Amino acid sequence: MAVTLAPAALARVQRYLVEAPDAIGLRFGVTRTGCSGWQHFADLAKDQREGDTVFEQDGVRIYVDAESLELVDGTRIDFLKQGLNEQFVF
Repeated sequence: MAVTLAPAALARVQRYLVEAPDAIGLRFGVTRTGCSGWQHFADLAKDQREGDTVFEQDGVRIYVDAESLELVDGTRIDFLKQGLNEQFVF
């Protein structure tokens, strides 16, 4: 399987990467949030870490750490705008 980007998310990540030339792609995964379980995160990747799985889509690399992979494999990331609100959705 893989982690994929919907067209709107792909365009947004490509724009972020142009604006941050030191970034090498998107880092995507989950973090523990105490009692409530897991929370997704998406940030610009500055480096490739040991154990990362790398997916690539239209020239954008998506870095997922080993702990997150099982939980996010198969995720499609989209980007939504609603009025003044903009956000990635998973």
